[in-house]
Amino acid sequence: MNCRDFCGACCIAPSISARIPGMENGKPAGVRCIHLTEDYKCDIFDSPERPDVCAGFMPEPDFCGSSREEAMKILTELEK
Repeated sequence: MNCRDFCGACCIAPSISARIPGMENGKPAGVRCIHLTEDYKCDIFDSPERPDVCAGFMPEPDFCGSSREEAMKILTELEK
């Protein structure tokens, strides 16, 4: 599965405890990462500063569902 255009659920719903450039303490669940662009792409995707946890996340139907809304719901529930 490829990333869905205009989704970004994985950059919003889960908490990230790893250091992110500009977010030294990571980010809380439900907070948009500062590197998520207006078109919902990661602006540090190809950077070595991208956290390993982000690089390791692979889009799969179990996490991403069939829509952005479903992905947000699934990832928010998993965060709980």
